[in-house]
Amino acid sequence: MKGLLIRSMENKERIILFYMDQNHNVTQRFIKVLSVNNESIAAYCYWRKRVRIFKLENILSAGAVRKRVGA
Repeated sequence: MKGLLIRSMENKERIILFYMDQNHNVTQRFIKVLSVNNESIAAYCYWRKRVRIFKLENILSAGAVRKRVGA
């Protein structure tokens, strides 16, 4: 997963993140990773519309955002 986060940061790509917050609620976020370290990531959160810090231990799943194809 850390490879995906680093690749997102290097390519400035948006990813989807499933995250458990401090109240143990699972949230889905669309983010753009700004920096990665051993314990957390800093990312722009499109839902909150600001930079947020996400603990790596609370990230449940992460993946690439599929691009829409159509007219």
